[in-house]
Amino acid sequence: MLIEQLYTNCLAEAAYYIESDGVAAIIDPLRETEPYIEKLKARNASLKYVFETHFHADFVSGHIDLAAETGAKIIYGPEANTTYTVHNAVDGEEFKVGKLTIKALHTPGHTLESTCYLLKDEFGKDYCIFTGDTLFVGDVGRPDLLDGTMTKEELASKMYDSLNQKIKPLSDDVIVYPAHGPGSSCGKNLGKETFSTIGIQKKTNYALQEMTREQFIAEVTDGLSVPPQYFFEDARINKNGYDNIDKVIQQNKKAISVEDFESAVNNGAVILDTRHPDTFEKGFIPDSVNIGLNGMFAIWVGTLIDIKKPLVLVTDAGKEEESILRLARVGYENVTGYLEGGIEAWKNAGKETQTVNSIDAEAITAYYGNDDYVILDVRKPGEFDTEHIKGAINIPLSDLENNIGEIDKNKKYIVHCAAGYRSMIAASILKQQGLDNFVNVYGGWGAIKRTELPKESAVPEPA
Repeated sequence: MLIEQLYTNCLAEAAYYIESDGVAAIIDPLRETEPYIEKLKARNASLKYVFETHFHADFVSGHIDLAAETGAKIIYGPEANTTYTVHNAVDGEEFKVGKLTIKALHTPGHTLESTCYLLKDEFGKDYCIFTGDTLFVGDVGRPDLLDGTMTKEELASKMYDSLNQKIKPLSDDVIVYPAHGPGSSCGKNLGKETFSTIGIQKKTNYALQEMTREQFIAEVTDGLSVPPQYFFEDARINKNGYDNIDKVIQQNKKAISVEDFESAVNNGAVILDTRHPDTFEKGFIPDSVNIGLNGMFAIWVGTLIDIKKPLVLVTDAGKEEESILRLARVGYENVTGYLEGGIEAWKNAGKETQTVNSIDAEAITAYYGNDDYVILDVRKPGEFDTEHIKGAINIPLSDLENNIGEIDKNKKYIVHCAAGYRSMIAASILKQQGLDNFVNVYGGWGAIKRTELPKESAVPEPA
């Protein structure tokens, strides 16, 4: 028996490879099929099933292409209505993978078709459960993605039944393998680990504690951020089908001249610069948004950029195809092209560039306490509440553009996040909005917490 978690940090997403006696199954694969095909070849295994836990809203799954290339059968749970051929498992239906058995457990709540897959080992013992977006480490899937079809309260009520009737009765030693880890927007505040056990989750996960249905609904629906707009488009794509990934890359991987780049921008294209923040800050094209490939690229593209708008890319040499592939993973396929020759070609053409000024964390002390300076923390509210610089204000990166009016042009801002990745995205947004009254902090909170700057917490002390 082989069970392998294939985790992609860019998406905070986990796919799973399962194999027994040369027969394999894959759960929630990414869009590109090559890694799975290569693994199957290396292990001389045949793919029998591709299991989908639900219509993913945060990435485009590779199930259709993978099934077409291997002859595997696509398995969804009940209520998953697609425009392509799948097998809709009934609740409790079992599938054989070598000596293993995989049992479908219909668990509506995140979505109506959400289904978990319980794996029994060769001895028939419950070994692990692939929970999709029904149960995460420390959290559960958000119930607010079917607006117009079902309210979040109605879905949360279904989630209450799914957890209490299907998940909590499982043995404490059953391993929990969710579809996402920390950083995902599919829940409110996922834990740091990417797997756990039923027993640990029953002790530590707020949603698995004993409470009434009404209490559960209130807990699960409280504090939900607005879902990224691309969620609804990706769910539609996964339901209705998509173009082959190789075709998408071929269509989008076009080198364009400085003149064509400018023309595309003048016609409404968004400039996406995928270089490392430390490189970006030294010189970039005005109006660029910097979302570096070195971080949670796909998540922040999906959160901050309209999926319907065309894109033009500025990348490091050799990173053009990777940028396009990682965009396609989340359904961003409208790429006009990438700037041939990169930022150097732009500079050589005599075009304007901008820069971002950054300081070390220790340098903040020179400005701290001066009323002309404001510490702007762009981390998530939960991070900010845990600990922050005393007197800092919190505008999460996901909300920055919509709250740009809160930035006082007569003040100077010291911008930071956790490590520097998000603060450079924030810096590019501020620049895009015509603001220049700020500096970025190298190393973010990780560096700040080692300084003597006064800090405070918004989290109440335990009783």
